[in-house]
Amino acid sequence: MPRIAWVCSALLSAATLLPVVARAQAARAPGVKGENGAPIAHAVRTTCPPTIDGKLDDPSWQQAPAITEFVQHEPLDGHTPSERTEVRILFDSEAVYVGARMYDREPAGIVRGEAKKDIDLKDMDAFILVLDTYHDRQNGFVFGTTPAGIIYDGQITKEGEGSFGGPSTRPGGITAAPNLNWDGTWFVSTSVDSLGWVAEIKIPFATLQYAGGPGRSWGLNIGRFIRRRNEQIFWAPVPRQFSLYRVSLAGTLDGLEAPSQRSVYFSPYTLGSVSRDYLKATKSDAKLVFGGDAKIGVTPNLTLDLTYNTDFAQVEVDEEQVNLTRFNLFFPEKRLFFLENAGTFAVGTPESVELFFSRRIGINPDGSQVPLAGGGRLTGKVGGLTMGFLDLQTKSAVDTLGARIPHNNYSIGRVFQEFPNRSRLGLILVSRLDTDSSADYNLTYGVDGRLGIGDRVTIEGYWAGTKTPGLNGHSGAYNLSGSYTTRQWELGAALRQVDEAFNPEVGFLERTAFRFYSFRILRHLRTPWLPWFRETRPHITFRQFDDLNGAIQSRLIHVDSHNLFQNGAFFEAPGLNFTREGLTETFEIVRGVKIPPGVYDNFQFVSAFNTNESAPISVSGQLALGGFYTGHLQGYTLTLTTRPSPRVTALLRANYQHVTLKEGKFDEAVLGFRLAYAFTARTYLQSLLQYNNIEDNFSGNVRFGWQGPAGTGFFVVLNDSHRIKRVPGSVLREEQEGPLQRALIIKFTKQFDLTR
Repeated sequence: MPRIAWVCSALLSAATLLPVVARAQAARAPGVKGENGAPIAHAVRTTCPPTIDGKLDDPSWQQAPAITEFVQHEPLDGHTPSERTEVRILFDSEAVYVGARMYDREPAGIVRGEAKKDIDLKDMDAFILVLDTYHDRQNGFVFGTTPAGIIYDGQITKEGEGSFGGPSTRPGGITAAPNLNWDGTWFVSTSVDSLGWVAEIKIPFATLQYAGGPGRSWGLNIGRFIRRRNEQIFWAPVPRQFSLYRVSLAGTLDGLEAPSQRSVYFSPYTLGSVSRDYLKATKSDAKLVFGGDAKIGVTPNLTLDLTYNTDFAQVEVDEEQVNLTRFNLFFPEKRLFFLENAGTFAVGTPESVELFFSRRIGINPDGSQVPLAGGGRLTGKVGGLTMGFLDLQTKSAVDTLGARIPHNNYSIGRVFQEFPNRSRLGLILVSRLDTDSSADYNLTYGVDGRLGIGDRVTIEGYWAGTKTPGLNGHSGAYNLSGSYTTRQWELGAALRQVDEAFNPEVGFLERTAFRFYSFRILRHLRTPWLPWFRETRPHITFRQFDDLNGAIQSRLIHVDSHNLFQNGAFFEAPGLNFTREGLTETFEIVRGVKIPPGVYDNFQFVSAFNTNESAPISVSGQLALGGFYTGHLQGYTLTLTTRPSPRVTALLRANYQHVTLKEGKFDEAVLGFRLAYAFTARTYLQSLLQYNNIEDNFSGNVRFGWQGPAGTGFFVVLNDSHRIKRVPGSVLREEQEGPLQRALIIKFTKQFDLTR
């Protein structure tokens, strides 16, 4: 035994331990509840921190009382779990330590899952920790792992919920998920044995933001997933209509003595690249670039992030999308700097009207990159007020058409105050300024709020305006939405309007100049008498977009039922869509196929399904058949996923649309193939190959990554795009054949803790 471990063991057996043991035993008293009826746990200070090796055999763990009183969340919320769980929490002046023992009478049935960072945990056994470090009952951090020892971390804002009336990430439910693109510096180790599996976690205080001062309590909830039974168990009970990220229902963690320390992390990088743009007929271009990021804990509850000569070479390319609408497609942000603390700056309706959309910074509409000179971001809380300030400067560039893009400065200011019962009120200001010509600028400003009434009712709204030199007319936008959620019912309604001159240049608009109405009602019907079936969800959705003169742009009446099986399989049928599209001008849906103005009413049959996604082989798909403008549409999407081992994942996705119109017919197809191999939970080789028949373009992205803490590490990226010869007689435009762009990029970045 190492000397330090021997000394710790001796200390723990000494008489000085007796008061701690007495305190721990007192904390074990069952039935201790907080003011909101949620449970209370106690963290214990240790002078001998445990080794994070996944063994849970350090004597210091016995200092802490075991948290054992868990209840089911799924399938029967409030019932006794099928397996026992014990969690202990320690701390010292540096970090919080969490040790978890997940007992399992059938350890051979434990689903280890894919060894990939931030993978969706619903398809494997998992352990998740939620820490509401400000104890504001709305925000927090999430840390999770699996028997494969992966790192799963993120930020929770607004209890992970989005606005009803906007897109939903799960069938039949309000969006509820953390921002998994936040990467903290923390450590985890796991192991599987004859008793089940074990997880040990170390979270440095420097990784977190929290309110300073002695005697502070944190919000706490703990979740465990037992995948083969599709069972979820929580420490603080949460009704099944909500998720683990319902921070307002979390329990309390007492006993912590978080230090008022200031952390400074510096992450320099060096990047070498060789690239060639065949469209511009340029020669190969070799570069060697240096830059870096810094993270400074100004106070325990304020963090300053600085970036210089920022580069995002290791980020995966966008997935190809098929667009059969006359409106803008939404491509998600994937760059780490912008994704961290993204919830602080989020105002608007996701993927419809967003007042700040970070892809407007450093990425042209054509997808080409604009170099970032640098900037900074300050986020945190002061006196209960949540703040976020972001300022970035871009360099001059030339787009794919040869037009010059000037230097631009982007500034975003965001403040909001949170109130009890999930309520808040906030302000946002977003600006873009051409630093070569101060007459070229754009301002977006807005106010937003949320009112929670009990646990069931949420009302949200925002108003915004813009100012752009030379653009006249009404330039406002507003939204009002509400939801009512119980175990049995989900109801929601929304009203939204965007004026003709509303122009958020650093935001996102799916469409301009519209008025939107929506209503949705969904019923949850459980079937406890069917052991193989869990729930059916019949529902009706109505959505309508009008122009500002009252003429219909689009209407959708959707009727169907979601059917959820006990093993996680899902089937949607029968699904019926009644649609109306109103065209006031000719719409060229693809090159050479033009749909004349008019009102088009149609009917479609739609369906979706997935098999058990935790199985070694799973299949999912979507189907749409029926009327489309002046003709018919046949749309198919099929995804085949195979996981022969926790290290290997392969995914094949095909999206095909066959459209027959009076004005012409065409086919759109997008094929994608992913192959990933995980050497460890932090080291991977991934590839994404795609083909789009409309552009007749084949592209490949291959990435090797060795990830260190907080997104640092060593990365090798190969990008290639190639246009294949088009079939003679195609109605689509002829394009240059052969290679389009190629690049090889090598990047190394390392994090240094300057406070040590």
